[in-house]
Amino acid sequence: MTTGAGVRHGAQQGVRQGANLPALRSHNAALVLELLRRAGTEGVSRLELAERTGLTPQAVSKITGRLRDEGLVTEAGRLVSTGGKPRTVLRLVPQAGHAVGVHLDRDELRVVLVDLAGVVAEERCAATDLGAGAEAVVGQVAALVADVLGGNAGAGVRTLLGAGVALPGPLDHVRGVLHRVTGFPEWDGFPLRDVLERRLELPVVVDKDTNAAALRLAVGGGTGSFAYLHFAAGLGCGLVIGGAVHRGTRTGAGEFGHQVVQLDGPVCECGNRGCVEALCLDAVTRGDVAEAARVLGVGAGNLVALLDVDHVLLGGRTVADEPERFLRGVAGVLEERARRTGEDAVPVRIAGGGRRAVAEGAAQLLLAPLFGRAVA
Repeated sequence: MTTGAGVRHGAQQGVRQGANLPALRSHNAALVLELLRRAGTEGVSRLELAERTGLTPQAVSKITGRLRDEGLVTEAGRLVSTGGKPRTVLRLVPQAGHAVGVHLDRDELRVVLVDLAGVVAEERCAATDLGAGAEAVVGQVAALVADVLGGNAGAGVRTLLGAGVALPGPLDHVRGVLHRVTGFPEWDGFPLRDVLERRLELPVVVDKDTNAAALRLAVGGGTGSFAYLHFAAGLGCGLVIGGAVHRGTRTGAGEFGHQVVQLDGPVCECGNRGCVEALCLDAVTRGDVAEAARVLGVGAGNLVALLDVDHVLLGGRTVADEPERFLRGVAGVLEERARRTGEDAVPVRIAGGGRRAVAEGAAQLLLAPLFGRAVA
């Protein structure tokens, strides 16, 4: 199946390509939808929605009426009355909208189809090589997206909002243009967003893999400020400050792996010596996971000292292979630092989500704004 044919096939099955859900243009509607999303299958009454949002009952009734008309919300029974008229419970209809999430790693490609509740409906994975060149890689991405949309769940999609693509940085999140991806300088300046929009005939958002994974965690209930350390084929960091992903003025924040911690250390692919990424990868290659975890902890300690985040989360497939050892190693370094400074140790935990966490986060680049969460 060719890529274009695959996407058009989805459209013939009732997919509205790149549709904008009208009700979601309203900030107040987004607040209501977020509460309904968090309530899950149990739902929530209109009165509770009014109390939690600060909106008037009349305003909530108008908003939920529009959401029902558009198929985003449905009634889910009535609460037992304690006197007075029973309250009708409303719930989100997850199948009312979907987004595609693409994780384009240095050596692996993963594509998921995610509904409004964040549940993965379809998933595909394939080996890839960023060094194969833009034309080959873009073709592979487009083909795997078409395969996902042609699956059982994809064929039944009613509204497809677009595709989020997450890959190693640095890159320009706003324009969707890649910079010098570490180890793959030939991608420098490549307009990935625009090229994929033409190939997929969908709206496309591009961001760093670490930012996408951090967004997934924030949407899932992560509050306050935290650092998500992603260790896979490379090492990076997603920062959430005050509940929002922090990208920096030039969208270059989070290049955690390229902080130098050993001046005479091994040469990193970025050109520096003794980067955290180079030292960690070298230790893993030698089978010394304990050393990799210790170095990762040193880098995390620098980050904690600089930003004073609430907690540190660990993820990525290298961490997933040895989660307990990385958890103990990083936590041990931070606990030792806390003893020296007389402070409480910053909590460390495994982020969860496994190998598809970044792809799910990429889909949230399209979904999260619908629930009032800014991703720009």
